Amino acid sequence: MSLRDKLDERWRRMCERSPEVRQAYDALVQMLVASGLTETSLKAGERMPDFDLPNVEGRFVASPALLERGPLVVSFFRGGWCPFCTTELTALQQTVTDIEARGASLVAITPDTGAALAAAKRDNALGYEVLSDVDLGLGLQFGLVFRVPDAIRDLYRRLDLDLGARHGNAHDVWLLPIPATYIVDRRGVVRHAEVDCDFRRRMEPALVVRVLDGLRAEGPSGGDGKLVDEIARPGQPDEGVERG
Repeated sequence: MSLRDKLDERWRRMCERSPEVRQAYDALVQMLVASGLTETSLKAGERMPDFDLPNVEGRFVASPALLERGPLVVSFFRGGWCPFCTTELTALQQTVTDIEARGASLVAITPDTGAALAAAKRDNALGYEVLSDVDLGLGLQFGLVFRVPDAIRDLYRRLDLDLGARHGNAHDVWLLPIPATYIVDRRGVVRHAEVDCDFRRRMEPALVVRVLDGLRAEGPSGGDGKLVDEIARPGQPDEGVERG
């Protein structure tokens, strides 16, 4: 079963349980599409901002060190509370051997901190790095971050989901990234960008592997920038939330 099929099944079950959630996310995704967020996010052909972020064990992981090994796959996700995110994370775990066999590294980046960060890796049995984007500094540099509207914030609180606490934000400012997957060559140049306002849509792991195969075919240097691909989808207004 493809990742798309699994995500669609998640959505179907969610709609059956909570029409309120579906309606709330219809409005949210429409708002994100209208904002033009995907139009201003980091694009294929641009250089990825360097990062140095803490992992689950509290050790900092730096992008320059990762790029010394080879290409880098960067997946931004909302948090371990999001069922679409955890479905994607486990799908990537099933493909991580193929990614590493092509000389690449995989990191997943979330605004979750502390125990929430650790749970995202532990509960989904992930064998790759899960990094905390504290205060969403990196997500902002990638152009992926939006402020959670009051209506969604109220809905989350009714679902006992406190993003301020999960993110360690003492000022109680609620921000989230839209889902995005970037494939970066050894020089730090984005060679494929898939960014989507519709949280139900994620990049298929099989496509990640195909892009890495293309980079490998260009040679050990990671290519000269000829392979540049981008998918920036505005999204469809029909996504929802489920407590995972």
